[in-house]
Amino acid sequence: MHEPFATALLLAAAGVLLTAGVLASRTSGRLGVPAALLFLAVGMLAGSDGLGGIRFDDYALTFRLGTVALVLILFDGGLNTPLSSLRGALAPAAVLATAGVLGTAALSAAVAAGLGLPWPQALIFGAVVSSTDAAAVFSVLRGGGVSLRQRVGRVLELESGLNDPMAVILTLSLTAAAISGERLGWRLGLEVVLQLAVGALGGAAIGWAGRQLMMRARLTAAGLYPVLSLALALLAFGVPSLLWGSGFLAVYVAAMVIGGGTIPYLPGLRRVHDAIAWFSQVGMFLLLGLLAFPSRVMHQAWTGLLVGLLLAVVARPAVVAACLLPFGFTFREILFIAWVGLRGAVPIILACFPVLEKVPGATGVFDLVFFVVLVSTALQGGTARWLARRLGLEEPNPPAPRAVLELVSTQPLSGEMLVFHVEPASAVAGARISDLPLPQDAAVMLVLRGKQLVPARGRTVLTSGDHVYVSAGPTDAALVRLLFGQAEET
Repeated sequence: MHEPFATALLLAAAGVLLTAGVLASRTSGRLGVPAALLFLAVGMLAGSDGLGGIRFDDYALTFRLGTVALVLILFDGGLNTPLSSLRGALAPAAVLATAGVLGTAALSAAVAAGLGLPWPQALIFGAVVSSTDAAAVFSVLRGGGVSLRQRVGRVLELESGLNDPMAVILTLSLTAAAISGERLGWRLGLEVVLQLAVGALGGAAIGWAGRQLMMRARLTAAGLYPVLSLALALLAFGVPSLLWGSGFLAVYVAAMVIGGGTIPYLPGLRRVHDAIAWFSQVGMFLLLGLLAFPSRVMHQAWTGLLVGLLLAVVARPAVVAACLLPFGFTFREILFIAWVGLRGAVPIILACFPVLEKVPGATGVFDLVFFVVLVSTALQGGTARWLARRLGLEEPNPPAPRAVLELVSTQPLSGEMLVFHVEPASAVAGARISDLPLPQDAAVMLVLRGKQLVPARGRTVLTSGDHVYVSAGPTDAALVRLLFGQAEET
């Protein structure tokens, strides 16, 4: 009876923590506090130094589960990143994800060394905090309802999805060097190029093959498509990693390729992976909160606060300005991109690796990294929306519909369902459906007006604020967009 009881107790505790984390996230929008910070706080309260008294110090398990969670979060991010967004944003994001990470690592290491950290530990610290965190950035921009100018938002999301490989390579290499005492040389540059190339090519190949498989599989149940896409996400990380490539880069690229094609059940896949990503994010931050010992972390408070502030207001802005000025970004855009370079789960997970390898002083580095993440999440994440408004970088977004209608099909369809929000200045506002010059193979299927479903009859008048569902043939979608305007994402 002991094992079933222990299992039930573990599951009950996990359920309580997840429930508390989800309910805490409801206050994030009202208080202006990023959800990731609240998840960390719940985990810390439940930990050994908190009210829950749950003792957890398994760095190896955290590293493994955190890696899986990051894979699922990156796959969801790639699935929702249209290939068209690469135009004009890929080059600056790639520079930030490579040269920007190297520059941030060097400056952060210099700051840490200047504050008394020995150079081997300072270099590891710089590598660990060098990249922005995809989970934190996606949470603030998408979950926080921050609607940015297209180029700024795309660069931030692409950078956060692409820069993990460089931080991982630097952390692993510097950890190995700290143990062996050897200096890093030209091999590090060769390894970076090799891992990025294998990761990008492997991810693109697995994404293309996965898209072909999903188009031809003809699965009998719609619920099997998310299972298949989840398997592709795991393959996209595992196979390139075994070939000495960057699995994190590969899974992000594979998801972009899969989401950029016409495959069955794509809207449903995005919703399922969005739920998986949120589950991964909540679980990962709760686990990281459990791993932290607040009494120990607070010993690093003054150093962590100073390092976090210098990283946010000196190191990151200097590197971002050097990387983006050649691409014609304005001062306001550079300032915002620099400020929203959030540190989150990735640095904490990477900080577990030196502890596992028993690098001298690694536990102190972990505590320092944890406090820096708290500073970054609270200060930068909590002010992102306010700063976007102050700098004039926020764009108005149509209100989200109170209901989402989804067309589920396990077969590729020749047409598509488009959703439009009727603006006051829209050409269709105030018009009867029967008077609309729709193409022959297009039709208004349904109108969502607040909480009311309005049947699409000829005499129905479209009013400002309506969300209109239009069925369009393969050749008519462009004409329908000209009539209604920009389609909403589904």
